[in-house]
Amino acid sequence: MKPVTTPLPAVELRVPTEEDALNWHRVFNDPDVMEFHGGAPAELSVYDELTARQRRHHAELGFCLYTLLDPADGAVMGFTGAQPWPWEWGPAGEIEIGWRLGRAYWGKGYATAAAQAALESVRAAGVRQVVAMVDARNERSLAVTRRLGMRRAETVITPKGQREAYCHRLEV
Repeated sequence: MKPVTTPLPAVELRVPTEEDALNWHRVFNDPDVMEFHGGAPAELSVYDELTARQRRHHAELGFCLYTLLDPADGAVMGFTGAQPWPWEWGPAGEIEIGWRLGRAYWGKGYATAAAQAALESVRAAGVRQVVAMVDARNERSLAVTRRLGMRRAETVITPKGQREAYCHRLEV
């Protein structure tokens, strides 16, 4: 018997605009969304800097953390994509794929569909391997790594908060 697979939803990715800083701030202004990303919602200035950095990444590397849009109505759902790992700990020097969605979009396949689309841009840019760092308690994101075919490679203790995280790898 073949396993039953549910088709993934359609998604649309765009390079973040200046306005997306406010969109990301609004969509992520939820303690549940931020549970594994520091716990508290970030200030708008964090998203101003993050969206500007992503525009630079796209211009220089050919990929970034893209704004994830609902193709039905154009609503900002979150982000997904890839960027150079930004810290000195963990997989320093590697390309990390990641995703973060607003609470209303969880459990519907959007993260997996968007991550698969983002992998295409990374592959087209010539990247051969990506990593995903996921908090060991974040079962939803761990499930996305499995659906993408990633393999858990190592366990890392984060410097801030001393939390256990898993580094997953995928040849693209």
